[in-house]
Amino acid sequence: MKRTSRDIRTANRYEVLRQIIAASPTSRQELAAATGLSLATVATLVGELLDLRMITEVGFEDSAGGRPRGLVAVNAAGGALIGVDIAETYVRVELFDLALDVLARADEDMRPGESRPEQVVGHVAAAVGSVVAQAGVEGARVLGVGVSVPGQVDRDTGVSEYAPNWDWHDVPLLDLLAEQIAYPLYMDNPLRACAVAELWFGAARGSADAVVVNLGTGVGAGLVLGGGLHRGVSNSAGEWGHTTLVLDGRLCHCGNHGCVETYVGAPGIMVNLRELAADSALLHPEDQTATIDALARGVGAHDPVALKVVRDTARYLGAGIADLVNLFNPEVVVLSSWVAATLGEPLLHEVREAVARHALRRPLAATQIVLSPIPTDPVCLGAATFALEGALQSAPQKRTQPAAKRGTPVRSRTVPPS
Repeated sequence: MKRTSRDIRTANRYEVLRQIIAASPTSRQELAAATGLSLATVATLVGELLDLRMITEVGFEDSAGGRPRGLVAVNAAGGALIGVDIAETYVRVELFDLALDVLARADEDMRPGESRPEQVVGHVAAAVGSVVAQAGVEGARVLGVGVSVPGQVDRDTGVSEYAPNWDWHDVPLLDLLAEQIAYPLYMDNPLRACAVAELWFGAARGSADAVVVNLGTGVGAGLVLGGGLHRGVSNSAGEWGHTTLVLDGRLCHCGNHGCVETYVGAPGIMVNLRELAADSALLHPEDQTATIDALARGVGAHDPVALKVVRDTARYLGAGIADLVNLFNPEVVVLSSWVAATLGEPLLHEVREAVARHALRRPLAATQIVLSPIPTDPVCLGAATFALEGALQSAPQKRTQPAAKRGTPVRSRTVPPS
C-alpha cells in the first residue's frame, strides 16, 4: 500500500517524540542527528508537538562558541496512554503518562474456557475502568488505548482474524470494545508490542536489526529490521511459532503438526514435563502459570526433573532461534514474555548453548541472546505506543515548514514507521 505524505509526517513525528522520550531534555540539533531528519523538518515537528502539549521547552544549553541551544523535554502530564495485554490466561492493563512511566495497573485472570469474545471484552473494560480510577485522570487526558491480542490481526479494521489458541476467526474485537470503552482504540498483536517495547526501552534500543522472541502460551517473533518494525505485507510477519520444528510432530492448534509453539510454549513445556514424569508434583494439569512457576522453583532447588525439562525445552528453542539467527543475522535476540521471565537465567544459559550447536558461526558471532530487561509488562508498554502513534496520526499537522536559509537545500528522509 502506498504511503501518503501524511503517513510519512506521522512516522517522522512519532520518531522525534520517541527520541525526546528516550533522551529528555534534548535539543533540536541532537534530534536531527539522532533521526537523520533535516533540522528544518525537526523544528517543524517539535513545533507541532509543543502545540499538542506533548513536550515542553525547558531552557537552554551552551554550545561551543554559538548561540545557546533550546532544550525540549516530554511533558509527562500532557496526557495518558493505556496499554492492554490480552493473553490466553490473563488480561493486564497499565496506564502510562507521556514519559511512558506506569501510573496504574490492573489484572484480570481468565480461567480455562473463558475465552468467548464477550468474556474477554468484559475483562478488558473492567481493567481499563480500574486503572483510570486508580490514577485519578480525567477522561479527556486519555489519548488512547492500545490493545494487544494474540494471533493475526488487521490493525486497520480492528478485527482479530485468527487466534488459534481460542479458535477465533474474524472477531470484530475493537467494535466490541468500543461499545464499553469510550477512548480511541488501536489494536495489534503481542509480537509487535514486545518488539516496539524493546526498541524503545529495552535490549533492542539502538539496534537496527533485532528479533524479540515471545514465550508465553503462544510463541512468536517480533522483527526489527533496518531500524523499524517489520510487519509484512498483511501484518502477519513473525509467526515463527507456527513454523515446523518436528516433521509429523505434535498437533498444533493451527492444524499443523510439529510447530515450534507445541514444544516451547507453556502448554508444550507441560507436555515435555508429562512425557518425562507424568506423576511429577511439578505438573499442575489445568494451570500453565503454576506449572511454569513450579519448574522455576525446581530448577532453583536443583530438582533433576525440572532441570531436564528446562534443558529439553531449551534444545527445541535453541534450534528454532538458530533458524532466526541464520535468517535475519540480528544484533540481538531478546527472550521476552512471561515464560522467559519466569524461567530466567537457567533457560537463557541452556538456550545459548543450544543455539551455538545449530547456528552458523558468522551470524552467531554477531548476535547477543539476552532476557528482556524491561521491568514492567513489555506487551502493555508496546501497546501503549500503538495508542501514542494513533494519537499523533489523528492530531492536526502544519502544512508548511520553516524556510531554509537561501541557497541551503533542505534534505529530509523518512524514518521507518513502527
